[in-house]
Parts: sequence; C-alpha cells; structure tokens
Amino acid sequence: MKVRLPNEYKQGGAQNMNQMIMQARKVQERITEVQAEIETREFNVSVGGGVVEMVMNGKKEVLSLKIKPEVVDPADVESLEDLILSAFNQGIADITRISEEEMEKVTGGVNIPGIV
Repeated sequence: MKVRLPNEYKQGGAQNMNQMIMQARKVQERITEVQAEIETREFNVSVGGGVVEMVMNGKKEVLSLKIKPEVVDPADVESLEDLILSAFNQGIADITRISEEEMEKVTGGVNIPGIV
C-alpha cells in the first residue's frame, strides 16, 4: 500500500518550518507590544455608587484612590475597608479580563501559558 502525501508536505519542508518560525516570531513581537500597551493603560474603577474611586495601571498598581467624605464613618470602618477591597479586586479583574481579550486577538484563541 502506497501512502500519498499532499503536495505541501512533499515540497519545502524546511521552507514551511522557516515560515512557521517567522510567524511565531511575529506573534511573539505582537504579544510583547500588547503587554507593554496594557501596562501603560489606566483602568478606572468605581464602587459603592461612586463613593470610592480607584485608578490602576496595567501593571496592577494603584495610581490613585478617592473616597467621598460621606462614606467615612469612624463607627463603621469595616464598610469603608470593604469598599476599598471591592474597588481593588474589581480593578484586578478588569485588567485581567482585558489582558486576556487582547491576547486572544493576537494568538487567535490559542492559550499560550505565561502570557497573561
């Protein structure tokens, strides 16, 4: 029994490999660009009806935090702490979601470990 390979497998095996390597390099370059772009972006988070506002960058660093005076109650510090934690966690979730969406555009949905 004879096995017949499609023409693309008969010709230029090394050429196909070189094309794949070049394409992988382009994808890696684009991933690096997107990661750098995300790190410079600012993400605004508002919780509690706007009483706590936080700005984070793509490196997941807090750039600013604003707390409206009416939410500061010395008898209820726990609620303020919860609002701040909520804002921080929402910011991290937003950054992660957007990073994953942007990387998916670059990789075509292929999950490459360690890029997000």
